[in-house]
Amino acid sequence: MNETMTSEELLAILAAIGHPLRLRIIAELAGGRVHVSELARRLGMSRPLLYMHLDRLEKAALVTGSLELSEDGKAMKYFELAPFEVCVTADTVVRALARDQDQDQDQDQVHDTKAEQDEAQALGATESDR
Repeated sequence: MNETMTSEELLAILAAIGHPLRLRIIAELAGGRVHVSELARRLGMSRPLLYMHLDRLEKAALVTGSLELSEDGKAMKYFELAPFEVCVTADTVVRALARDQDQDQDQDQVHDTKAEQDEAQALGATESDR
């Protein structure tokens, strides 16, 4: 999971697992896919609070949710763990920051190219006005 992530992605993962309730959710989902109401009962928390934590875990790509229809036509939301491994070393941090710099340089190049194109268009319009 940490091969080519940015510092923002790394921080999202660390923040997602850096909460006691989210660690409990991960531990409970390690046993397999669970319906959200059942998960809330097992963890002894309200569904709104659970959804808030599941959203954080889902944004970090640590869990996935899916909607299914029950036999009686009710929508059922299930969550399960996504395959992940978190291993943070000094090298992980250095690579994430280097990737950020690469992305910033790419954005600067795009911005410079766009500015050059805008300038050329402005010059072309000025010359055609003559």
